[in-house]
Amino acid sequence: MENFLAEITEILEEESVELTDELESFEAWDSLTVLSIIALCDSEYGVALSAEEIDNSGTVLGLRELIESKM
Repeated sequence: MENFLAEITEILEEESVELTDELESFEAWDSLTVLSIIALCDSEYGVALSAEEIDNSGTVLGLRELIESKM
């Protein structure tokens, strides 16, 4: 999880991302972004997430906690 913020920042096409940021507030937030997060979680963390779980996580911190809970 060391590079989590950097990876999410890249997926969201932002210069920086804070843990408190709402996922849906990003301009790049769409179904392709969700698919990119699903692929990242599978390849980097060995975790399978659904689009619904990602949407329900709400914030960047919520997403990180979701991933950690499944590791």
